[in-house]
Amino acid sequence: MSHNPVRPWRNIDRRPCRQISVGPVKVGGDAPISVQTMTNTPTTDVRATIEQVQRCAEAGADIVRVSVPDQDSSRALKEIVRESPVPIVADIHFHYKRGIEAAEAGAACLRINPGNIGDETRVKEVIRAAKDHGCSIRIGVNAGSLERHLLEKYGEPCPDAMVESGLEHIKILQDNDFHEFKISAKASDVFLASAAYMAIAEATDCPIHLGITEAGGLTSGTIKSAIGLGQLLWMGIGDTMRVSLSADPVEEVKVGFEILKALGLRHRGVNIISCPSCARQGFDVIKTVEALEKRLEHIKTPMSLSIIGCVVNGPGEALLTDVGFTGGGAGSGMVYLAGKQSHKMSNDQMIDHIVEQVEKKAEEIESQRAVEAAEESQTEPAE
Repeated sequence: MSHNPVRPWRNIDRRPCRQISVGPVKVGGDAPISVQTMTNTPTTDVRATIEQVQRCAEAGADIVRVSVPDQDSSRALKEIVRESPVPIVADIHFHYKRGIEAAEAGAACLRINPGNIGDETRVKEVIRAAKDHGCSIRIGVNAGSLERHLLEKYGEPCPDAMVESGLEHIKILQDNDFHEFKISAKASDVFLASAAYMAIAEATDCPIHLGITEAGGLTSGTIKSAIGLGQLLWMGIGDTMRVSLSADPVEEVKVGFEILKALGLRHRGVNIISCPSCARQGFDVIKTVEALEKRLEHIKTPMSLSIIGCVVNGPGEALLTDVGFTGGGAGSGMVYLAGKQSHKMSNDQMIDHIVEQVEKKAEEIESQRAVEAAEESQTEPAE
């Protein structure tokens, strides 16, 4: 919704693929790239898990995955699904019966690991349950848990082994006339994951779930994920994604959206453009940005805000953002609206004032959206 012009060199051509459904969320085709996360509470602690799901949904998560390691978790899943504001994916390892129970509990998707779900007979039973209950399936190939025969064949986890694992299980699903599936090829090594994903993208037309597994803590995991997922997304590969961090799942959602926003693939909330600050700054840029990030978390409308400490780059950045503030002298700075100088504001009042301006702009954008939606509905031909 920013007034930024669209330039051809910013465009990313996404890989064409089939579209599937994860509950009401479409994955693949021309659907937006969805952002996922996974709960880290005990699934049997229903209240804690639902609370975490709700916080993740509020942060923007389109889909949330929940681990189902035992029968008690399967029972808990039913209530979690019922109260969740977003589709729930059941994470299944080792026990194929948990997949059947999860489908019966109302999971929108079943994540199964080819390396540990069991033989083809068991996979067929999971497929039957998915068909009966309208679930999709994610084939979750992981470098750390490849099938024994592939490790013996290739000697170690490698892109070819991961692709072969995925294609073997795609064949099982297709042979059983099941086509509502997506695939992932995760590894903690960025090079291995990237190579596997590029090969998978060439070998199949199904939607792809991106992830660098076990990426690490908030800082290191964010960097590793931004490099690995960012380059794949730039190549047009990826239809849904999860950033795996040893951190609060809400942080995974935030990082996921930041990666998509940086590539212009998805827009949600305020994109703050700020300088690292230096001796030229006319106000404390770092503390100001920290405060604004917290104060503007409630804004869901896509828009841009520039916070620049001095006039070297401030005016230029402000020209390209919805709201801007550039540091000046004598304890005040310049406020920009829609890329144009508007008025001066004192530094001690700037944070409250900027929040007001952003909220006002968000209301304008949403009002315009409502008008456009109403006009579009009036012009649609009656059935």
